[in-house]
Amino acid sequence: MPRKTHLFSLLINLCTLRNSLRYASRIICLLIFTSILIHNALAQKRPNVVLILTDDQGWGDLSIHGNANVQTPNIDKLAREGARFSRFYVAPLCAPTRAGLLTGRYHYKAGVSGVSNSKEFLNLDELTFADLFKKAGYATGAFGKWHNGSQYPYHPNGRGFDEFYGFLSGHYANYFNTMLDHNGVAVRSIGYITDDLTDQAIGFIEKNKDKPFVCYVPFNAPHSPFQVPDQYYDRVKARGIRQFSQNKTQEQTEVTISALAMCENIDDNVGRILKTLDDLQIAENTIVIYLSDNGPNSWRWNGGMRGRKGMADEGGVRVPFFIRWPGVIPAGKVVEGNAAYIDVLPTLADLTGIATTGTRPLDGISLKPVLTGKAARLPGRLLFSSINKTHSVRQFPYVYQDGTLYNLSKDSTQQNNLAEQNPDITRSLASELDHWYKTTFREVDSVRPIPVGYPRFPKTTLPSQDAILHPSATGTLSYSSAAPNSSWIANWNDTQSYVTWNVDVHTTGKYKVSILYTSPESGVGNTFKAELNGKSISGKIKESFDPELIPSPDRVKREAESYEKEFKTLYVGDWTLEKGTGELKLSVSQLAGQKFADVRAIELVLVQ
Repeated sequence: MPRKTHLFSLLINLCTLRNSLRYASRIICLLIFTSILIHNALAQKRPNVVLILTDDQGWGDLSIHGNANVQTPNIDKLAREGARFSRFYVAPLCAPTRAGLLTGRYHYKAGVSGVSNSKEFLNLDELTFADLFKKAGYATGAFGKWHNGSQYPYHPNGRGFDEFYGFLSGHYANYFNTMLDHNGVAVRSIGYITDDLTDQAIGFIEKNKDKPFVCYVPFNAPHSPFQVPDQYYDRVKARGIRQFSQNKTQEQTEVTISALAMCENIDDNVGRILKTLDDLQIAENTIVIYLSDNGPNSWRWNGGMRGRKGMADEGGVRVPFFIRWPGVIPAGKVVEGNAAYIDVLPTLADLTGIATTGTRPLDGISLKPVLTGKAARLPGRLLFSSINKTHSVRQFPYVYQDGTLYNLSKDSTQQNNLAEQNPDITRSLASELDHWYKTTFREVDSVRPIPVGYPRFPKTTLPSQDAILHPSATGTLSYSSAAPNSSWIANWNDTQSYVTWNVDVHTTGKYKVSILYTSPESGVGNTFKAELNGKSISGKIKESFDPELIPSPDRVKREAESYEKEFKTLYVGDWTLEKGTGELKLSVSQLAGQKFADVRAIELVLVQ
């Protein structure tokens, strides 16, 4: 660097002056010079980190694992150039896995027990790997699906990430030219979402190429809705499907084609990231990790393993895990034994020399010894997978689940139940699983408050997905889709039904209140009221805004996600709120027609 070069030259000149400096001064000068050299040498050795996480991609959705239906040459090359784990485990659903990945702790301990209605919020007393790396001087960026809390300080910018570009919920309505979040500001994406997220990640890498960085890329593909550019869909469809799920009667060919086409698009984008590292000549000093957050989101070929997303069987929680660091991790290394998502934080900290000071007690272990050859194998340990009512425990080579026992080294498809032949092992693992669940599970209360009024993030959005719906006995109040994420409040046809958000006002002050709505002409004149801790503010729908749904190029009819449409922002007024928790209630005061508006969110902006 020019500035460093000038500094070094100045120090050398000063240290070589014979008449103007005394001996002691020259010694001090040399010590300073040596210290700077050592500091810069160490800084240059600190590796960058690129962590790529895919969404609902199964272990079998890669050609390196034997799937002839898909071609993933870039990901396969990454796996061969580093180490790959034969058995790497995650949670059965996405938000829990992300919580454990970020913290090195089981998701229940971190406060995450579900995927919506605030059960996905990561406890604020948890430190993430981004917090640790940022404290150590790294630039930190995240580009993709967050799914661990939307409002600041749950927002990625409050969890250690300097830069965030992506979306905050679990499901999303549209993958082309959609609205995303950029450091708390709504922006429109360009083109297909996976390509756009990659563009942003590459821009971050290029901007920070001269200093250590952590680039977290949690792609949302191949999660539904099944949308993918034609070139990928057409080529997978042309090749045809030759390998099928063990539950072939439940497999939908169009879903399989679409999901694998999305995986091939991911592969091209992984290739773009790896090429960027090569072009910038920083690949040798960059740790690259690739994994998925749970098993496949449909029945498709997955090595014959039992289960899929949402299940604690092998097919639901065993995922690809590849890690590359040229010159440190031997190429082609295959690690046997059990490792898990909770190991990522301690492993990265150990590989980079970053302290984990301040974290809650970690459940994960560092994989560095086995990766670098200092240990011959992974230690024997218990690994737990759990969500909702599905639970399992693994102790290599066994897995126990619901009274069954399988030896996975001989029976990875879980066909031969060994529980009766091995009663002692079965009882022991059953007892361990029961004890772990009782001591680890934390039921996240549905009234977990949403933080409001942080000066750093003055605008707080209370989206429909975080609302609690209270339909009357005869009312039809509902979400616009089966999954509340990325939905809106719909079918509001009476004045007895209402909606609440549990909030925690951080700062006493004046707030600008707005409502995001759509309404046909018949809804003009409808009045509503928002109430919180004895204070209220009222508003009226003064103009219609009833746009068509935005066309969604779905390959398969969607089942969970809502469609996308534009919403109008209606400024209601200024509202003085006091610091403290409470239930913000939105109700209809008067219906001019047969139906109230569709509501996407309420916005509260702290102005003083």
